[in-house]
Amino acid sequence: MLAQSCDIEAVTEYRDSAGKTLTDYPRPSIAVDTAVLTVVDGTLTVVLVEDGRDDAAGTRRLPGTFLHPGETLADAVRRSLADKAGLGGLAPKQLHVFDALDRDDRGWVLSVAHLVAVPVGSLGEPRIVPVAEVGPLAYDHAEILALAVARLRADYASRPDPWGLLGDSPFTLLELERLHRAVDPGRRESKDTFRRLMEPQLTDTGETRSGTVGKPARLFIHPSPGGRS
Repeated sequence: MLAQSCDIEAVTEYRDSAGKTLTDYPRPSIAVDTAVLTVVDGTLTVVLVEDGRDDAAGTRRLPGTFLHPGETLADAVRRSLADKAGLGGLAPKQLHVFDALDRDDRGWVLSVAHLVAVPVGSLGEPRIVPVAEVGPLAYDHAEILALAVARLRADYASRPDPWGLLGDSPFTLLELERLHRAVDPGRRESKDTFRRLMEPQLTDTGETRSGTVGKPARLFIHPSPGGRS
C-alpha cells in the first residue's frame, strides 16, 4: 500500500514545463460503443438498442456506455453489452477512436469503438437489424458501423471464417461461400476461384453431407486451435 500511495503522490505532483499538473487540463469523457455483427438468413445484421433520448438525432444506436473510474475499456464494453443488449460472453476487439469535437451534443466525448462478430445463436434475442436497413443512428454511430462492416469484410476477403460465424460444427464449401456472400454481397469471384482460395486453408474431415441434389458435399473444419483460421 505504501508503494501504491507513493505512486499516486508522484502522479499528482507531476508538473509540466508550464508548471501545470494533470488535473489542470480539461479532460474528455470516454465512451465505448460496440458493433455486434452477425449473419441471419444470408444477411449481415447488427445489434441495435434504443437511444433513450427524445431529442437524439437517431432513435437507435449501438450498445455503449461511459467508462467508469477504475474500469478498463474491456470491462466497460462487457458491462455495456450486458446492460444495454443483454449479451454476455463476447470478446470485442478495439476498432478505432472517434474524436470529432461535435460527435456528441452532450459535451466533449471520445468513443473507443469496438467490433465483434458471432454466430446468431450466441446472441439470444436482441434487436437485430439488417445492416442495409439501419437508417439514422444517434451520434456518429453510423460511421462506427460503416467502419466495423468494412473491417469485417476485409477480414473475410482472403480467410475462410476468421470470426467464427459458422460456429464450430463442420461445414461445406457452399455454406462457407454463402457466408462470404452475406458478409460482402459485392464479392465477384467465381465459385471455382473462391474454392481455390479457401480450400487449402481448411481441413477436410473425410465426411460428407447429402443434399437434395447432386453428389454428397465434403465437410470441412478450421485447422487452427480453437476452430479459427
